[in-house]
Amino acid sequence: MNGFFVDRGNGPAVVFQHGLGGDEAQVAEVFPDEDGLWRRLTLDCRGQGRTLPDPQNRYAIRTFAEDVLRLADERRVERFVAGGISMGAAIALHLAVHHPGRVTALILARPAWLFEAAPETMAPYAEVAGLLGTIDGLTTFNASNTALRLAVEAPGNLASLCGFFARPNSEATAALLGAIAVDGPGVTRDQAAALDVPTLVIGHGRDLVHPLAYAETLAATIPGAQLVEITPKATDPERHADEFRSALRRFLTSL
Repeated sequence: MNGFFVDRGNGPAVVFQHGLGGDEAQVAEVFPDEDGLWRRLTLDCRGQGRTLPDPQNRYAIRTFAEDVLRLADERRVERFVAGGISMGAAIALHLAVHHPGRVTALILARPAWLFEAAPETMAPYAEVAGLLGTIDGLTTFNASNTALRLAVEAPGNLASLCGFFARPNSEATAALLGAIAVDGPGVTRDQAAALDVPTLVIGHGRDLVHPLAYAETLAATIPGAQLVEITPKATDPERHADEFRSALRRFLTSL
């Protein structure tokens, strides 16, 4: 599977992945690579960013993780810090558990999954997937109980979900969202509890897709993991990015 990727910087390698529907730019916004101290490798996953949709709709967290590992092999990156945002965090967790010889440390930012497939947090994505390509799909979604709740409790989530209706290839986007919404990281609680790598978990409030409780649970499950709570993006985007970047810098420097 060929895809767009960024391989930037020097020093220890950090494979850092974006969230569902995101791309490399989402990572660039918060990753502290302006000084080139770390080598950041980010792949736009299938059907996202500048990577073309998969004509066979092979969308799964495990598949994305295999794509990332294949890219690391091609770029001759043997061992690396595995990290990511939301779906990217699920990819990183999968890599840490199933390819422990490759992962030196773990970063789980704004996790949207724990250990089960099709969590309630991802239900809005499945709802959007079912409306994409329909007449007045966005209007229907905005009138739904899901959208009305998000407008009050998590406006950032609502804005992100509504953005999918503006994408040009609604069929491919629907296939992507529908598949990932019912997927999971393929990791059990016991497997996470057996991890033995330095781990950073980043979470924040005002987010129903990435609840702070998920970040707290993962940090409590993975031995020695440190939890950092940052300002919600919906509250102050600039402060959110600054605190996110600072948390990553402190953790990576500590390694």
